[in-house]
Amino acid sequence: MTLPIDPSRIDPDAVGEAETTLEMGHEEAIEHVREVFTDAGFGVPVEFSPSAMLNEKIDADRDPYYVLGACNPEMADRALDVTDNELGALMPCNVVVWEEEPGRQRVYHVSIMRIARLIGMAPDDEAMADIVADTGELVDEAFANL
Repeated sequence: MTLPIDPSRIDPDAVGEAETTLEMGHEEAIEHVREVFTDAGFGVPVEFSPSAMLNEKIDADRDPYYVLGACNPEMADRALDVTDNELGALMPCNVVVWEEEPGRQRVYHVSIMRIARLIGMAPDDEAMADIVADTGELVDEAFANL
């Protein structure tokens, strides 16, 4: 299968990539990220540890890795409207916390709103541009407080 776009040529800003490093334990980082994103207007309706599941199911020996499925209800509602409900296939917006080494955690996020627009799932119009901008402001606020 040939991809319609060359992933190596995508600017991280085009997908709303945000990342930072936290100098704290893994569990503490998860709690901190959850609290900061909640304070920025996101709920966390879904969360899970792929590393725990993989370590249990296939003895993968993975370092701690945790996914917080963050969702701002107003942005989700607007995005579902402008994408004829298709954006739901990418929800919730994930914020990932993984342990680079003990006491050092990487926090990573990409914008599903921007990605949906890039791949044609969302319209490239003013309504979606407003959602991208509004969601970006919320994510920027959260990352500024991490």
